[in-house]
Amino acid sequence: MRWEAGNRITLLRNGTEFFPALITSIESAQCEIYIQTYIYELDDTGLMIGNKLKAAAIRGVMVHLLLDGFGSRDLPPEYVLELEAFGIKVMFYRPKISAWSFKRSRLRRLHRKVSVFDGQHAYVGGINIIDDMNVPNNLDAPRVDYAVRVEGPLVQSIHASTRSLWRRLAWVHLREVPVNPSLAEPAFINNGMRAAFVVRDNVLHRRDIERAYLKAIGKARSEIVIASAYFVPGKKFRQALIQAAERGVRVRLLLQGRMEYWLMFATHEVYGIFLRHGIEIYEYRASFMHSKVAVMDNRWATVGSSNLDPFSLLLAREANILVQDKAFNAELKADLEQAIAEKSVQVRAGDWSRRHVFKRMFSWAVYVVVRLMIGLVGSKEKH
Repeated sequence: MRWEAGNRITLLRNGTEFFPALITSIESAQCEIYIQTYIYELDDTGLMIGNKLKAAAIRGVMVHLLLDGFGSRDLPPEYVLELEAFGIKVMFYRPKISAWSFKRSRLRRLHRKVSVFDGQHAYVGGINIIDDMNVPNNLDAPRVDYAVRVEGPLVQSIHASTRSLWRRLAWVHLREVPVNPSLAEPAFINNGMRAAFVVRDNVLHRRDIERAYLKAIGKARSEIVIASAYFVPGKKFRQALIQAAERGVRVRLLLQGRMEYWLMFATHEVYGIFLRHGIEIYEYRASFMHSKVAVMDNRWATVGSSNLDPFSLLLAREANILVQDKAFNAELKADLEQAIAEKSVQVRAGDWSRRHVFKRMFSWAVYVVVRLMIGLVGSKEKH
């Protein structure tokens, strides 16, 4: 991880801001497009993005689309062939993992959402290629998530990462390794932001995202706001938040209030200890919240794909942007505070201990199952 100066980082809220920006980038690309995503759903949004990628390929742009074999398992094979017929290069990350396998590789997914255009600008965040309204139970409220548009020298690191992963997988799949075109370096932006691109993989960067969080939590002096859809932090992470609260830092957690999967009940196992130490917990109830963002004081923020659970922190490929900029931090913080004030319900210590006995028992059982799953797939991390 290396901090770079001279960048412009633009916050994008939900698909309503992200997809129009992504489409503009696809339409203006002249040479090369790389897109990595966990889910590619063939709904209206997926069809729209696909049509734009086809048009780019027709005009001679080299388009590389990397999808996760589990997250995008429902993408029809005939549609993949259709994309390839237009010249789009499509690959799946770990496409053949048995649902009954306990191998560690089964849970090592490509969960990052990264796109790079002509090596000049990039998008990093938590938004998959799926319509905001494509949510469970036909809920009439959009999914909530974030991404950022990145311009400036930091794009070089993002570009190198996406190219490198594609080349390695091309070798594994016996596919043609693309010849990298000569592209201009992204311009340094005067009075730009300091930012870093941080990834989690299973070789050289196994704990980078978690370490970045822990370092920022350790330096926080006034406030920490974390919004995480899946929140089952390990021991070090729990201790870091508790220690921050004990030294007077106001810690607020904005967590998912609607249970999309039963394993999400494991989150409740940490409620009791956090509430006893004065950490504030808010459950987002307005819709399904998939946010993976945080703001600490006015000096550090992150937006990315990494949840704060064992699957993201120990197994999946993830990517986050870190930002040191007062204006950016204030914008993200204001957005989170509005969600806390208007669309969330605070979980209070007294209510949690008195009224939720069976929920706490069930949450403990689910938490044990999650820890066993991590053990069964062979994680050697002390977490």
